[in-house]
Amino acid sequence: MSATDTLPKSLKWTCDPAISQLISCMDSLGPHYRTEHLDSDPVEDFEEILHLLSRRELNSVVKIHNIILFCNQEQCPCVSNSCQIAIEVMEDVRPLALMIEECRELYAILTTPHIRSLMASHDIVAQRDYIPKLNQYPEEVDEDEESMKIVQLVKSHETVSDGTKDTEPIVGATIKADEETGKILIARVMHGGAADRSGLISVGDEVVEVNGINVQNKSPADVLQILQMAQNTITFKLIPNEGKPVIRESRVRLRALFTYDPSDDTFIPCKEAGLSFVKGEVLHIVSQDDQFWWQARKENDRNMRAGLIPSRVLQEKRVLRMRDEMMSNQNSEESEDFDREEIPTYEDVARLFPRPGFFRPIILIGPNGVGRHELKKRLLAIDLTRFSSVIPHTSRPPKMGEIHGMDYYFDTRSKMLADIASGLYLEHGEFKGNIYGTRITTIIEHIEKGLQPVLIPHYQGLKVLRTQEIKPFTIYVKPPERTRLILSRKETIGTSKSFTESDFDEMILQDKRLEFHYGHLFDVTVVNDDIDVAVESISREISRLDQDAQWVPSTWVQ
Repeated sequence: MSATDTLPKSLKWTCDPAISQLISCMDSLGPHYRTEHLDSDPVEDFEEILHLLSRRELNSVVKIHNIILFCNQEQCPCVSNSCQIAIEVMEDVRPLALMIEECRELYAILTTPHIRSLMASHDIVAQRDYIPKLNQYPEEVDEDEESMKIVQLVKSHETVSDGTKDTEPIVGATIKADEETGKILIARVMHGGAADRSGLISVGDEVVEVNGINVQNKSPADVLQILQMAQNTITFKLIPNEGKPVIRESRVRLRALFTYDPSDDTFIPCKEAGLSFVKGEVLHIVSQDDQFWWQARKENDRNMRAGLIPSRVLQEKRVLRMRDEMMSNQNSEESEDFDREEIPTYEDVARLFPRPGFFRPIILIGPNGVGRHELKKRLLAIDLTRFSSVIPHTSRPPKMGEIHGMDYYFDTRSKMLADIASGLYLEHGEFKGNIYGTRITTIIEHIEKGLQPVLIPHYQGLKVLRTQEIKPFTIYVKPPERTRLILSRKETIGTSKSFTESDFDEMILQDKRLEFHYGHLFDVTVVNDDIDVAVESISREISRLDQDAQWVPSTWVQ
């Protein structure tokens, strides 16, 4: 039995390899040594050494020694010309590739683009072929100086969202002057920018020097001018912010309910750091640390650095101020509707994946006379087993031949009024003393049966429909521009109602109001210029629902 076999398991597995080998050698020599040395003293010394080598404390000391000895040694590549070596190997094995399977396999591996690119990258790193060349850190540091860090970054020339070059001069960070001391501080670090990727610059760090120029008593504009004149690399001397927080990237996804262009924003801290977007785009919010300016990037665009966007609080303040200014230009009825609507800023969204047997109801919204009834009629005719029309309720008695549940759901007036007061109806109205309405539970019943209801509700019913149970897909049916609108309606004379000039004016005015007030609730817009083309466009959008995941309010998927 060897000496190591007598050790506890925890010690055997932590023994230093060199000590284990030495113990093994002594264990092999032990019988001969004990035979040749009959005196007790040498044998005791031998056993004592063996016991010492087996002690956990000695193993720990040896390991610490090895760590200290090798930790500062630079790891150097074995070769810096692996591409040339690979070519030579390929020339050697090529004649043998037809006869020896291993040679054929090796030749195939060395000729693959991935392996060749990997070896080329290895040689570039091994040869230190870096561009641009980084300067050496300055060695002269005053002993009286505070604890400082020197950071070298490569000036960014990345492309931002609008296709222009990123002219943000501080390589992914913005600066500000401290209101009390006047010191230049790092105001924010943009996620995905050079400063963020370096991990060396933090919010609150004090900028002391830029490229050897002392920036104390200088304004942020002076510092930006220095940075703009820098070529390739920028060297910062910074006093670290002692209480820097740990910043974790947020996982929040928001749908923008308005369009934003930072170049038109006079209040943004740095226009070049802004992120432009259009209404309906999904944004990945990476930081909400600032009360008024969030950092975001566009979803599925991981290569783009984050940019500044107005926070929900800031945008709400702007919209309220804009509404106050516009109130005087609206008539009283329009102003009342306008003031009641919520302020559209951002909507929390998540992905809703297609589910077999579940169809999202199709909601057609649009101004009066735009053709929603005809579009619904044609959609229902496409697939009667899938698309359905929700049967309304009424308080009038059934006429001859009418069947309950097929023509209408017949109910008492008192029951309908009570249900309307309880909020059980999507919409309702009264005609010739009788109440008509669409009950919400009827829509849900169609969905649960595997049908896809097609609805043409009043626009104010959108908020009632946008629930986790219904999950509607809202299509806005938009009229074409005025000239084409008049022409297209004249072409359908005989098949639809006749329109007057005032009808066209009212349709266009209502179109503008609907888009302004409710445009953020529309999933897609279809222009009803030609009824056949419009039906085809809607059919394509419905097919897309069956195949692709959709961004919907996050509450719908919880």
